[in-house]
Amino acid sequence: MADLRSNFVGIKSPNPFWLASAPPTDKEYNVVRAFKAGWGGVVWKTLGEDPPVVNSSSRYGAIHYGPDRMIGFNNIELISDRPLEINLREIKQVKRDWPDRAMVVSLMVPCEETSWKSILARVEETGADAVELNFGCPHGMSERGMGSAVGQVPEYVEMVARWCKAHTRMPVLVKLTPNVTSILGPARAAAAGGADGVSLINTINSITGVDLDEMAPQPTVDGKGTHGGYCGPAVKPIALHMVAEIARDPKTRGLPISGIGGIATWRDAAEFMALGAGTVQVCTAAMHYGFKIVDDMIDGLSNWMDEKGYASLDQLVGRAVPNVTDWQYLNLNYKIVARIDPELCITCGLCHIACEDTAHQAIAALKNEGKRRYEVIDAECVGCNLCMHVCPVPGCITMMKYGESEPYLNWTQHPANPMRKAAE
Repeated sequence: MADLRSNFVGIKSPNPFWLASAPPTDKEYNVVRAFKAGWGGVVWKTLGEDPPVVNSSSRYGAIHYGPDRMIGFNNIELISDRPLEINLREIKQVKRDWPDRAMVVSLMVPCEETSWKSILARVEETGADAVELNFGCPHGMSERGMGSAVGQVPEYVEMVARWCKAHTRMPVLVKLTPNVTSILGPARAAAAGGADGVSLINTINSITGVDLDEMAPQPTVDGKGTHGGYCGPAVKPIALHMVAEIARDPKTRGLPISGIGGIATWRDAAEFMALGAGTVQVCTAAMHYGFKIVDDMIDGLSNWMDEKGYASLDQLVGRAVPNVTDWQYLNLNYKIVARIDPELCITCGLCHIACEDTAHQAIAALKNEGKRRYEVIDAECVGCNLCMHVCPVPGCITMMKYGESEPYLNWTQHPANPMRKAAE
């Protein structure tokens, strides 16, 4: 069977599935339940300096679509509101009882070297495997000059990372905020500051909805609301893009990545790993379905790796990165067209309507002995995939390569490119 053991920046765990810093990792009780369920590691919910934080009620908002609950999840919860001493004592005990599991501690303190030096020394005494610097939280703490207020300024990211590397022997991970125009600035800064790795993405600034009776953002607190952090399956595409950007950037290539953002299945995890993540962190899916989902993640990833011939995680991590490119380098001579399987087609007509109204009028609506059927007009089909995505029957519409193979031709080489003409 595939070997799922992970060694990420020297942090060893029996599998790459970690729980992200969040309510599920808030205390010993939760973390022990997670380890019993089979999770390979946790990032303990973010600790700060005393006095304790005061959280609000309520704290969560969500996006539901049809029967699917929590496809997007929003929270306005702050960092741990439990006393620092209690958290540290529990971290030490859990690490002692579960020495084979990864124990990473998330931290957020004021942007002062003395504050970081102080809390790092206390965390180091627990025997934790590493720290994760929370430079991503977009609400509450950012208004106090912490969280994403640091993560959005590359100079601050580099400065604090450098402080932490100077004041601890533990590996230092930097958790990056997605609330930037480019993830590469903060990622490069983390690398320049000596960080051992990065984790991303943290939550996205958002308002998930408005209570139209109270006329206030949700979640609503006594008639008022605020922006919060957005996560869950809906953010996965954004997270995958940012992970891939770091993995293929010459200045951050090789920087270890812990992937976060909408991971709910083994397939999600495999996609993050293929784009360069060495471990993955899960939160919303655990809050939705409970800790036992890790069973399916472990079995699914192991079985798929066996099927594909990957013996270890090292053979999977980064496998897709060479195939991530810029649009200008895509082969413009590659042509595909849609094919409709008449045996699977239920003649709902969605493909025809979508193509006729909003695309290229490439699907004909025909009748044969009074029965409807739909047929692709090859000459009009541009291979956009819209019909395949709207079709409710899996496998009914497929995209097939069309025509003779032509030489590779990208936009930089194309005769219509005005920059190419200018160069000539």
